Amino acid sequence: MRILVVNPNTTASMTETIGAAARAVAGAWTEVVAVTSSMGPASIEGYYDEALAVPGLLMEIAAGERRGAQAAIIACFDDTGLDAARAMASIPVIGICEAALGTASFIAQRFTVVTTTERSRVPVEGLVQRYGMAGRARVRAADIPVLALEDPASGAVEKLRDEIARAIDEDRAEAIVLGCAGMADLAHRLQAEFDLPVIDGVGAALKQAETLIALGLSTSKRGAYASPLAKPYLGMLKSFSPGAVAAE
Repeated sequence: MRILVVNPNTTASMTETIGAAARAVAGAWTEVVAVTSSMGPASIEGYYDEALAVPGLLMEIAAGERRGAQAAIIACFDDTGLDAARAMASIPVIGICEAALGTASFIAQRFTVVTTTERSRVPVEGLVQRYGMAGRARVRAADIPVLALEDPASGAVEKLRDEIARAIDEDRAEAIVLGCAGMADLAHRLQAEFDLPVIDGVGAALKQAETLIALGLSTSKRGAYASPLAKPYLGMLKSFSPGAVAAE
């Protein structure tokens, strides 16, 4: 199996963390191809960054599919561009938020997502509602800028620990979901420290991608995820007109 993992921000060091987390759980038969978006923000924190990350993300997914990827993972907890990618691609596309919440629901009745900043918390709360988990999941922000996760001197990990401790105490959380792909390398350490399940969305998405490939399933092209209708796109988005991205 070949699975594409796309970091939709432009920070290559974060892609290395994400790729390592995916490979750590991949089956012996799985090739993980981790790529960094070639254009867009250095980190995705809020709606503006998310919107401007989508074109680069779509380009990487289209290129990965042309090179033989059998599934794609969007490694941003906002599930950035997920619906657009599913409409564009013929391979299954998985968002790490949806994958992580689904995985948490198998092993805990109540769980808390701990994400980075307040501006990221609100979009994640929207996804929790969309995925039908509002009655089981709470979302907290640890006041950590995404890029601070790359800096050992930033105190980001200590803030994350503190917020997890509050979630366990105040939310009665039975499991923790890490609400940022840049936290992927911390899951096992935090699980051992707090003695409860800690779910990393990158690993969860990788295993679900393997399952879809093994079952021969892909995104339905009836209804909402039908291929985009042919029409011209103008200006800077001309190359994104339906069919053009996939053909490049």
